[in-house]
Amino acid sequence: MAIESPHLDRTFAALSDPTRRAILSRLALGEATVSELMKPFPFTQPTISRHLKVLEEAGLIEGGRDAQRRPRRLNARTMKEMADWLEPFRQMWESRFDNLDRHLAAINQQEK
Repeated sequence: MAIESPHLDRTFAALSDPTRRAILSRLALGEATVSELMKPFPFTQPTISRHLKVLEEAGLIEGGRDAQRRPRRLNARTMKEMADWLEPFRQMWESRFDNLDRHLAAINQQEK
C-alpha cells in the first residue's frame, strides 16, 4: 500500500468538501451537465465550475461532449483506486469489530 501518493492526496483533498461530495453523489446516478449539477445548490455557475475543476484535477470525474452538451461523469478508475487503498482499513476494522462482538458475547454468556 502506497503511503505517499500525490494522486491520493489530491483525491482525498477534493473529497474534503461537502459540495464536491454531493456532486459525486449526484454523478453516481449518471452523467450530468453543469446546469443540472447546479440545481440543488445556491451557488453560481462559476462556483460550481471551480468545484468541478477540482474534481477533474483529482481524477474523480471526467467531461464529455454530446453535441452542445458537456456532461460530466464519474471516473471509475480513480474511484476503484481509492476503494482499493481503503480496503485494508475496512478489513482491519471489520476484524476488530468481529473480535469485540465475540468478546462481548463471551462476557454475556459468563454472566448468565
